[in-house]
Amino acid sequence: MRREEDWDVKDELTCQKAIRRFDLSPRPMGIPTDIDPPPKTIQIDWPVNPIPIEVQKNVGKRIVKRGEFGWLSDEKVDEIVEIIADFPITLEQALSLRAAINQEKSVYSHHRIMDRKKDLKRRYDNGTDILELAKIVDGPPVNVFRAILSARNFGKNRIKTLLKEPSRMNNRDQEQFKIAEDADRVSNVDQTETHIAADLFEDVLCNHFDSLGIRFRRQAELVKEQVELEGRPIRTPDLLFLDDLRINGVPCAWIDAKHFFGSALSFPRKKTQKQINRYTEAYGQGAIIYRHGFCDGLNLQGAQKLDSGPVDLSLLTEHNENRS
Repeated sequence: MRREEDWDVKDELTCQKAIRRFDLSPRPMGIPTDIDPPPKTIQIDWPVNPIPIEVQKNVGKRIVKRGEFGWLSDEKVDEIVEIIADFPITLEQALSLRAAINQEKSVYSHHRIMDRKKDLKRRYDNGTDILELAKIVDGPPVNVFRAILSARNFGKNRIKTLLKEPSRMNNRDQEQFKIAEDADRVSNVDQTETHIAADLFEDVLCNHFDSLGIRFRRQAELVKEQVELEGRPIRTPDLLFLDDLRINGVPCAWIDAKHFFGSALSFPRKKTQKQINRYTEAYGQGAIIYRHGFCDGLNLQGAQKLDSGPVDLSLLTEHNENRS
């Protein structure tokens, strides 16, 4: 068990803030004035098994192909199984890593695609397939399709409407947009399944901490309360603890659940750190729990990195089995 003097120096202030949050008057947003019985200190161990950064790098460059941003066929998945056979990484982790790399490529390729939108439109109008264009610029097919619409001088609102209501497009555009969506996991307009899985993972974590007798408030409660009081959600971690929880000896005031692999990539790290900063400002030190584990090269301040090893994931497993 980690002792106070063993805390990482960079997290010292946030750890102390988490411990003292119940002593403040008024208490931070979302923490009730009256907690009965009063908050108690609860210590739990949480073993973690991070993926080495070199494994992430070696696997990443082998499984990500130029212009491929979509769901994988069984044959492609089998190829990845063979690729990772000699690496200490699971298939689920590798697939999640692939998705993260493609998402980062999507973000950083946006300006490059838009800079070439007139050329892309010309090629498209001359009959080039949307997937071929995506390979040329190594960008998500839906983003390439958006760029083509933009090159027609369509405004953002019109583009948004067309993507939501493809029936308004001409026949070729409808056909090509369908092809783009089917081949694009990153920029796909419909992210329903992603949200369902994320919500289920949050449910699983709530069940886990509930079974340990640790009290907390859920994100939905916090959102409702803050909208009523402030007019909008401000700080809404997935779980806000009402007990003085210590995980591996480190104070944990809140937890946010991530239904993916915690890669050591620039874009997702910056996005997560920005979120962490909002929570630590109010509550102090917390934790991020990654459904598919994390890379040991992922550096975050103000939050301990955890994987889902100790958690019963049967609810998620059943959901995935019912989908297949």
